[in-house]
Amino acid sequence: MNKKICIAFLGNAFHDSRITNLCDSLKADGFDVSVISFDWRTIKEDYYHKDIKIFKLDRSSSIRFYLNFGYRLYRELIKTDASVIFAEDIYTLPIVTLIAKINNIKVVYNSRELYAFIGGLSKRPFIQYIVKSIESTFINLVDLILTTGEMDSDFLEKFYGLPKTLVLRNIPLYQKPQFTINLNEMYDIPTTYKILLYQGVLIGGRGISNVIKAISQIQNVYLLLLGDGESKSKFEEIARENKVEDRVIFAGAISQKDLINYTASADIGIALIQNISVSYYHALPNKLFEYIMAGLPVLSCPLPQMKKIVEEYNVGIIADPDNEVEVIDGIKKLIESDEVIRIYKANCNKAALELNWQKEFERAKHVLYKVIS
Repeated sequence: MNKKICIAFLGNAFHDSRITNLCDSLKADGFDVSVISFDWRTIKEDYYHKDIKIFKLDRSSSIRFYLNFGYRLYRELIKTDASVIFAEDIYTLPIVTLIAKINNIKVVYNSRELYAFIGGLSKRPFIQYIVKSIESTFINLVDLILTTGEMDSDFLEKFYGLPKTLVLRNIPLYQKPQFTINLNEMYDIPTTYKILLYQGVLIGGRGISNVIKAISQIQNVYLLLLGDGESKSKFEEIARENKVEDRVIFAGAISQKDLINYTASADIGIALIQNISVSYYHALPNKLFEYIMAGLPVLSCPLPQMKKIVEEYNVGIIADPDNEVEVIDGIKKLIESDEVIRIYKANCNKAALELNWQKEFERAKHVLYKVIS
């Protein structure tokens, strides 16, 4: 095909499995792919690697942050000779769409979540109004909209009066761990203890607080948190208040290429998203599929799309993240015997044969390629 595609993303492309998988799949089918991305946490200066650019942003001032982001994105896009641009989030959508329409370039908008209805905006109606206004202005100008779940597609199509959108779930590549990591030795965890794993951004609305409180009532478990985020200090304080700071480990972010090795080395995966917004209610996060791919039984919330996956493939237990008793009981049921874990692990391995990026992209690409080719 040898058609040039540019992907724009407010985040670090190397830390985002969806972009990594999308780039690899497009390149495998003959597309020439470049990426413009941004980082404000882990790099000290702008970084370039082959066709991927990562620009350093300063987060000390919100106004300076967004102005710098907008300027750098604009500067890069006006130089692109791509025939298709992917706006990988709402933040890149306005600039991508404007430049694309001026230069007769096609636009694919990746609506990773319902941005106008995310949990952080539930008590900020003015900001929510601005986000809705921005999205409603530009979403009808794009050539194709991708979503991560059927419920998101249905909602967006009705809310904005859109034509048919394309579901491309956030599912990991089919792969097995390259090696096993001895987490007990690495983090000084007794071998008689089970390891609960949460991987992802450390923010509110993910049930982390109640899991920390729950393990104060369960003596033979540790909680390992792989990730970073704005609520880290809050969770550290909750661990201290509940006298479990020695059993809650903040391990920081792990690179995508190493993540599955860490995931597969734990005992239970935590996916307890709370129903605090429309966007969260529709959640179908990649961490759920990453746990399954790694053969990790899941403690999941009862949100409809997540519950459907867990129950259909019988890969774990459902618990209400806002009900501390349910969370405690769910953890106890999962760790009550090695045989219970073994059965769920076997089910995860079977499910992974279906729930993988290769099959997901193969299913969706004929619609995608009809638009961008």
